[in-house]
Amino acid sequence: MNTRALGLNIRAERNRKDLSQAELAEKINMSENSINAIERGKQIPSAINLYLIAKALDIDINELFKGID
Repeated sequence: MNTRALGLNIRAERNRKDLSQAELAEKINMSENSINAIERGKQIPSAINLYLIAKALDIDINELFKGID
């Protein structure tokens, strides 16, 4: 999996919703550092965390994988 592309998609969706990393982290009970690492492609999110991120951003989880081979 291209974790960098996944992270960029998460960042783009978060920015579209006008949320800071801290706000997203609070919504899903995760640290801001973890959100930052995921968005930079340095940490691979679990399936559950991907689900929680998508739910917090009010998008279908498949949106997070757009353009990823």
